[in-house]
Amino acid sequence: MASVPIIPDSYNYVLAEFECLDPLLSALRLDSSRLKCTCIAVSKRWLALGSSGGGLNLIQKDGWKQRLFLAHKEGAISRVACCLHDEDYVAVATSQGLVVVWELNQERRGKPERIYVSSEHKGRKVTALCWDTAALRVFVGDHVGKVSAIKINTSKQGKAAATFVMFPVQIITTVDSRVVQLDYLDGRLLISSLTRTYLCDTERQKFWKIGNKERDGEFGACFFPAGKNSGNQQPLIYCARPGSRMWEVNFDGEVQSTHQFKQLLSSPPLPVVTLRLDPRYTGTSCSPQSLSFPKLLYLTEHCVMTWTERGIYIFLPQSVQVLLWSEVKDIQDIAVYKSELFCLHTNGKVVHLSLLLVDRCVERLIRRGFWTLAARVCYLFQNSIISCRARKNLPPDKLEHLKSQLDASTQQDLVTQLEELISKLEPLDSACSSRRSSISSHESFSVLDSGIYRVISRRGSQSDEDSCSLHSQTFSEDERLKEFPVHQEDEQVELDNVSHASVTVEADRNETFLPFSIPLSFRSPSPLVSLQAVKESVSSFVRKTTEKIGTLHISPDTRGRQEAKDEEQLQELTVNLIASPQEEKELEQQSCQLSEEDHLRDLKAATAEAITKLQDPLVLLEPQRMRRVLQEWLIYLEEKFGSKENSTSSIKKSKTVCAEEERAVLEENLQLDPTDGDPADKEQISILKDCSEKENTDETCVSKNVHENSTDLKGPLDCCFQVSPPCAIEPDVQKDLVELTTLCFELRVFSCGSGEAEESSDGSLPLAASWTLACRFMRSYFFLLDLKRLKQCIITMYATTPNVWETYIAGLKELTCHSPVALAMENEDMLKILKQLHDLGPWDDSPLLLVHAQRLYEKFGEIALRPLIKFHPSILPSDIKQLCRNDPAHFLAYLDSLVKSKPEDKRSSLLRSLLQPESVRLDWLCLAVSHDAPQRANTVDAEGNPRPRSHLFTWGYSQLILLLIKLPADFVTKEKMADICKSHGFWPGYLFLCLELDRRIEAFTNIAHLDDLSLLNGEDGSIPETIEEWKFLLHLAQNHSTAIHHHGPQNGNAVSNGSSSGPDCITVENVALLLAKAIGPNRALPLLQECGLTLELSERFTGVCEILRIAEKRQRALIQSMLERCDRFLWSQQA
Repeated sequence: MASVPIIPDSYNYVLAEFECLDPLLSALRLDSSRLKCTCIAVSKRWLALGSSGGGLNLIQKDGWKQRLFLAHKEGAISRVACCLHDEDYVAVATSQGLVVVWELNQERRGKPERIYVSSEHKGRKVTALCWDTAALRVFVGDHVGKVSAIKINTSKQGKAAATFVMFPVQIITTVDSRVVQLDYLDGRLLISSLTRTYLCDTERQKFWKIGNKERDGEFGACFFPAGKNSGNQQPLIYCARPGSRMWEVNFDGEVQSTHQFKQLLSSPPLPVVTLRLDPRYTGTSCSPQSLSFPKLLYLTEHCVMTWTERGIYIFLPQSVQVLLWSEVKDIQDIAVYKSELFCLHTNGKVVHLSLLLVDRCVERLIRRGFWTLAARVCYLFQNSIISCRARKNLPPDKLEHLKSQLDASTQQDLVTQLEELISKLEPLDSACSSRRSSISSHESFSVLDSGIYRVISRRGSQSDEDSCSLHSQTFSEDERLKEFPVHQEDEQVELDNVSHASVTVEADRNETFLPFSIPLSFRSPSPLVSLQAVKESVSSFVRKTTEKIGTLHISPDTRGRQEAKDEEQLQELTVNLIASPQEEKELEQQSCQLSEEDHLRDLKAATAEAITKLQDPLVLLEPQRMRRVLQEWLIYLEEKFGSKENSTSSIKKSKTVCAEEERAVLEENLQLDPTDGDPADKEQISILKDCSEKENTDETCVSKNVHENSTDLKGPLDCCFQVSPPCAIEPDVQKDLVELTTLCFELRVFSCGSGEAEESSDGSLPLAASWTLACRFMRSYFFLLDLKRLKQCIITMYATTPNVWETYIAGLKELTCHSPVALAMENEDMLKILKQLHDLGPWDDSPLLLVHAQRLYEKFGEIALRPLIKFHPSILPSDIKQLCRNDPAHFLAYLDSLVKSKPEDKRSSLLRSLLQPESVRLDWLCLAVSHDAPQRANTVDAEGNPRPRSHLFTWGYSQLILLLIKLPADFVTKEKMADICKSHGFWPGYLFLCLELDRRIEAFTNIAHLDDLSLLNGEDGSIPETIEEWKFLLHLAQNHSTAIHHHGPQNGNAVSNGSSSGPDCITVENVALLLAKAIGPNRALPLLQECGLTLELSERFTGVCEILRIAEKRQRALIQSMLERCDRFLWSQQA
């Protein structure tokens, strides 16, 4: 074996690629010759990719899913920057020099919107973008040296964001050459140009030139924040200089020292860990590199990274060391976030690299199943792995497990190299060497806490199975699960815990895929999946074996009969085992085909006959005749798929299986000592015996008639569901069966307990018997029902019987009990489950989504309902109302969130589309006015009239209530809504409905009681229109003033502040002033004299009337003057 150079122990870090982003770019169509990626940016949440077509793709890093696409017509995207302290904002520079700032509105679930477009750099090439680290401000630099700042004012900031600067764009400075890089920290802006670096204090508007020597070329500069444990130490600045040098500068812009890395870069490059190429290390030193660093980027806590056309370089500038450098060709730009590097190449490809310790890298490769690559990395970096710290993360048992996964025949070199490494980790004593030598290529071991070496065999042998007890098997599987802990890495770059979408149900549900249904090129299934499956199978084996033992405790008579049956069945089983698998398959296929044809022949004929009869218009238009046709057909359906026959056959099958299993258990137990019984086992067996007796009792109860079953039924889960066909059914036949079975349910054509068809029309059966029949019908024929039509029928016809809905949900749960969402519901958090539901879409009104929503609501409560609005219209409010029928407040919160998620101009149309049927409008209105509302005693007095100013109370769902009452409806519905608003004291809605129903007198009466003059305005038509209405309102004001004078304000200071004659109260003088403004003072005075109210008017009224007369006179004069001018102009045009 040729010797391979080993990397020195001074290198403990490595760049690794764990995920290939090529499928992501392909799905985004950024890998074509016409369209490619032009710029890149990254934050904690987003990966931003700008394209040559003017589009910005925002990819959510949690799952690598495209969440947003922002289009720009101003040209290709040249620069992009994400706001790190508020990831709801992104700045984009286009090829035309325009800078567009987007607000993504992710928190409010709205659409992204442009909040500002700057044309300050139009016609120039924007070369740098940088966000303020605290405020919403973007710094922009272009190729002529101009630097500007864009101040963003958004709705989030409110009035406090207002400044005395009129224009949000501020010119910072203009430097002598092209801006290469911008960086910002703690009020200081760092500007690096082609010739020098500038430091700007943006608050005091001061500028400094860093250093005295100029340079010529692209050289970057960046801030180096003070560490967490550095106390009051100020940040530093590092500026690139020619010849692989850096200036170290303090925060005031003074150069402290110059660091030289030219000689340090003569070391050989470290390989990048990737599955694209095998990692190789030459070990040959190269000549010193004199480089120009085009950009400097702060990476993690102590590192600064840069790149050239040759590779990537990571420095520890404070200690003047090179952490590593690796050859990566043709890099155009790099975006970093903590220890993550996203490299954009000149051909438009994007590579995701992570900087991490070698032992962490190997550990992650092992968890992902990249055995060969992990072994190569272990050998190359064996000097680092032997260190004390690495041995904590990579103990010998993990390396032994890694070695056991390698193929000894084809990978003998790697196996030998790993053995050499393991031998260096632990001294070879006799015990250890003997144990290790006994471990073959198909075995691995781990060291338990007690010091015992436990060998795990990958290939089961007969001797192992015979010697291992059930308890030891379960224990070993639990220990194997512990070998693969899924703990989060110290580095933030760890992506193993990210929940990815599962593409198919049959595939491995934990296999990680990129979205867009494209698997990663080198992802392997996690070992946790197979181990979890083994653990579940062992648990199932324990349960079945315990049940077998429980069946042994039976009476002597029964035992004798059972043993005779067991002997017969054992003989049949032996004969079947002797037959060859091929003959068995042929016999099984022939028997299935013959039995299916004989079994369904009568049902097919009856189905065809029923469909022919139902196509007759005389039958189709007569419900009673339709029911009779369905009754006749239902007899055949129940004969073939009825619950009685199914239960009988299932009992026979279960007895046969139990007999076979009992025989197997008896044979196994013959080898055991009968005196080895454990008291705990006996107790468990007795409990299982009682349970089996209870199950037999339940089976007997199921065979009773409907009326008995209606009294004994305790819930929808007492009986099992037939969710899959008991035999193969042709698609065309199944389609007809589904149509007829669903029609039977819609017309309430069920079957009685005796097996005869029975018609259950409206009123022919008690309510309890009707819903009991419906529940039993669903359980028996759930696989033949159209689930969408079934749901709608239950909501409309069985709204008052929740048991039918519970049975429907129970059937859906049975149908989806093995879905990935149901399995994840036990351990995952709500956000991951919602993400998984979203990734499994689109659902297209599938009822299966409804049952997942039911599970979420049962587990997390009200908090799970609000995120479900993004699944509308697959989940409708009527569905949510059924889910939380026991707590209507939860439904209101969902409905209010759903309506508010839409723009204001589209809320009415959305709400109108949801009111199906129209009768739910009144139900929703009653819920809205009775929840999160003021007490009725505060809004309505003892006589049923409004309390003064009670319309100003806050109602939690006032917007929803107003939308409901303002939607078009018939006269009767409007009257009912008005009564609801009046009874609960929602006076804004009641006044609106009174005016809409032309009950103006009633509206004015309530306005007088509310004592608010602002309610009399012309916008909504509440101002009097006739003289009679004005007289009525004046008398109301007079009576109201008299009542307040005698009794005082009803709501005290909280409403009127102790004054009953304010400028906005309903008084005679205020109403008279409103009358004078509406019809003029000259017409208002005679009307007031006619009503006998002139004595109640003050001098203020007289003064206002005089002002109105003067204004009216001047207005008439102005109008006359304008008419005369127009007249003269027209005559001059004729001449």
